[in-house]
Amino acid sequence: MQLNLKLNKTKYIKMKTTNFKLLTLIAASSTIMLACNPLAKMIKRQGEVNYTVTPNPLEMHGDSIALSVNGSFPAKYFNKKVSATVTPVIVYEGGTEEFKPFKLKGEVSEAEGTTINYEKGGSFSHTAKIPYKDGMQKATLELRASGEYKGKTKDLDPRKVADGTIITPKLVMASDKAILAVDKFEKFNLVNNNVEIHYLVNNSVVRGSEMTDKDIKDLKANFKAWQEDVKMEYNSLVIDAYASPEGEISKNENLANERAASAGKAMIALLKQNKIEVPEGFSKETGKGEDWTGFKTLMQASDIKDKELIIRVLEQYADVTKREEEIKNLAATYNEVAKKVLPQLRRSQVNLVMKHHNLTDDELKTLVDTKIDSLDAEQMLYAATLYNDLAKKESIYKSFEKKFPNDWRGPNNVGYIYVAQNKLADAKAEFEKANAIESTPIVNNNLGIIERLNGNLDAALAYYEKAAGAGKEVNENKGIINIIKGDYVAATSNFSGVNSFNAALANLLNGNNSIGQTIDNSADKDEALSYYLKAIAGARSGDKGAMVDNLKTATSKDASLKAKAKDDAEFIKYRDDAEFQSTVN
Repeated sequence: MQLNLKLNKTKYIKMKTTNFKLLTLIAASSTIMLACNPLAKMIKRQGEVNYTVTPNPLEMHGDSIALSVNGSFPAKYFNKKVSATVTPVIVYEGGTEEFKPFKLKGEVSEAEGTTINYEKGGSFSHTAKIPYKDGMQKATLELRASGEYKGKTKDLDPRKVADGTIITPKLVMASDKAILAVDKFEKFNLVNNNVEIHYLVNNSVVRGSEMTDKDIKDLKANFKAWQEDVKMEYNSLVIDAYASPEGEISKNENLANERAASAGKAMIALLKQNKIEVPEGFSKETGKGEDWTGFKTLMQASDIKDKELIIRVLEQYADVTKREEEIKNLAATYNEVAKKVLPQLRRSQVNLVMKHHNLTDDELKTLVDTKIDSLDAEQMLYAATLYNDLAKKESIYKSFEKKFPNDWRGPNNVGYIYVAQNKLADAKAEFEKANAIESTPIVNNNLGIIERLNGNLDAALAYYEKAAGAGKEVNENKGIINIIKGDYVAATSNFSGVNSFNAALANLLNGNNSIGQTIDNSADKDEALSYYLKAIAGARSGDKGAMVDNLKTATSKDASLKAKAKDDAEFIKYRDDAEFQSTVN
């Protein structure tokens, strides 16, 4: 029995010794293998590699996410015979998307890529871009690397290098502006009634014979009808008086003033004789001095033999005294001028201006309901502006379109109503009809917004280029596309001088966080998104108070913005902040 115990003990000791030697051999082998496998060594030290990603968080611009990866390796890290492939990967709820990978290699590796020095270490940079997909705002960016050594590959641990994607450009409002073709309707028309009063040489007295001339009689014949017409109103009396270009200039200037005054008195007396009362200041009288312009016009129309010579004198001498002297030197010709031309220049030109009132708004509305075909084009277009109801406007514009089929304004304005009703296909058909009649800047703008709303940005811009002069709406419409395409400099320029949500957004995206005034002076100032945008501006500028206050207002107006703010990378540095959390939860 004792002998068996000794034998078993001896056997146990031998087995223990054998197992210890085996473990030692395995450990030694592992050490040798680690020393011989540079990939294993690099994996063990992978935490020493520095990576930076710009921007961080990622940002969506245009329809893409672009990034720049920069990194550095420490000395004696990157084995001379190793090569590596690094792939930036965005991970989100919809799955994963890979950016273009980049390659690195050791000094003697025959693979492609940026060479990293073993002794000194090295650095690299890489840029890449992928299309943005919905859901990527809530994402992380990983760098996934694999190394190759002597035909064998090994993956390194994924490295998270960025969190979230800013998608603020997607806040752009679809506030594309169609343009309505306007009417030329006037509330009243001014009707000119012109007569002339002529004078004897060097005289300003209005002769009785002048007040019985045919033009005065014709004017008087209208007085009764005008007084009975409730739409006619005496507006003003405008008198311009002249002297013929003969004699002293200063004397002629005074003479012209006296003739203006005498004509004014004669005309006011004529009105009073016909029981027409006019207010104080009804007559505006102006003395114009010597009438050289009229003299040249009458000479050109005359049959005077030497008229061309006289006209050359007028054109040669700017000094009026010299002109008169040279003309008088043509003795025989001057006598004819004095007889045929000068008497016509000794005059007062009188304009009795009447104001004719057009249909009132109530009259137009009555005719719209009872006899719309009696309205002319301008009256009908104006009448449509008297209603807020889109269906009523549409009915009037369709009546216009039927009565005036060759006027582009009809189909353009029907299309305008369809845009407001979100009937884009119908609107496009009407705008194309208008464009076939006349391709105006307004119609091109409207065709542009249809293309934009249908997602055809380049086609929309092509129309906008043909819409120059249609109005400030064109630039605002361009600005929307600029934001969508990520051209914030152009967007800011196109929204210059505009106070709106999109104008503020363009400025924010262009690096200007001071957008409060642009929003507060806009029609969008009370919108929940306006406060949300101001909260983003506060976050970007590091103003926590402004961020929280505006976010509270935004979420109180629209509770759905709480969930949006939680995932919005604009607020990523505030996610653990107690005030932020209480606002969005």
